[in-house]
Amino acid sequence: MRKPKSLYHGHRFPALDISHAVRWYFRFQLSLRDIEELLFERGVTVSYETIRRWCNKFGKGFAHRVKAARRKAGGTWHLDEMFVSLRGEQYLLWRAVDAHGAELDILLQKRRDKAAAKRFFKRVLRSNPVPHKIVTDQLRSYPAAKAELPELVNVKHVFVKAAARINNRAENSHQPTRERERRMRGFRDPARTQAFLSCFGPIRQHFALKRHLLRARLYRKQLAVCFAAWREFTNVTQNPSHAF
Repeated sequence: MRKPKSLYHGHRFPALDISHAVRWYFRFQLSLRDIEELLFERGVTVSYETIRRWCNKFGKGFAHRVKAARRKAGGTWHLDEMFVSLRGEQYLLWRAVDAHGAELDILLQKRRDKAAAKRFFKRVLRSNPVPHKIVTDQLRSYPAAKAELPELVNVKHVFVKAAARINNRAENSHQPTRERERRMRGFRDPARTQAFLSCFGPIRQHFALKRHLLRARLYRKQLAVCFAAWREFTNVTQNPSHAF
């Protein structure tokens, strides 16, 4: 019986180094050159372009595994949009989060009309069950698109004002994206931005525990669980505490 190929088949660097680089890039506000320096300090000589290729190749798969393993999405969707400038052109980043604040999906589009809202609804429905309730701002594209989707016709729709705190789950979910946008000095290419943010959200949230609500011992215990799950997602057997 033929042995299945390793996830890292064809790569001369150890799986642990690749896993670290991908996690650091999507988890922290680090540039590719920052990660190159961190790896060099630990005796790994690799160029930032190689790290970029690692992130492009493995990021999507790792993010998919993270999303598949997390707890079932809550019955409420919170939807919102934020403006993003790409080389001087205005785009809208549509985002859906559940009642727990977990990101369900994102979609970068140029328009804010019914067709764009319908496209986003369909995208979220492909990987999530039909919700019991949808919470949005007062953008009229949402109800117009929802009325044309049989799965969502009977779903309760709650409208809130943009400044209302009830939709803070969706609005607050934009903050890490804004921070990363500033760190990267703006996004540039629509396709690359969509690909990056699709990985950035799930991987960042996997490790983003609510530290201010946890005692130190419980926080470390939960973080250890996150790391153990990450090693499983990335097919790495070595414990990070024993690395380098």
